[in-house]
Amino acid sequence: MPRSPRQPKEPQDDVPNTEDEIAASLSFRQAQAALDLCLAELQDADLDVEAMAGLYRRALTYSQRCETLLQQVEQEVMQWDPQLPDAPPSPFSS
Repeated sequence: MPRSPRQPKEPQDDVPNTEDEIAASLSFRQAQAALDLCLAELQDADLDVEAMAGLYRRALTYSQRCETLLQQVEQEVMQWDPQLPDAPPSPFSS
């Protein structure tokens, strides 16, 4: 059954639609660039409180994405044990 022109579009499963979903789809470099842009905007003295709050939430989301990606990479880093020089490196563990 076709949609009437006034019905809202149904959300597509593969298209992120919330700030968290958008951030989760970004690479580290993209999230870092988005965070930098938010921080630059937050330095604007002409922002109203509502805009600042929204920017702060977005910046926090991008910061958390960067942190998540860094933690994932940290788990993949290989560690070499100098006391066992002939052994192959093993995954990093804390």
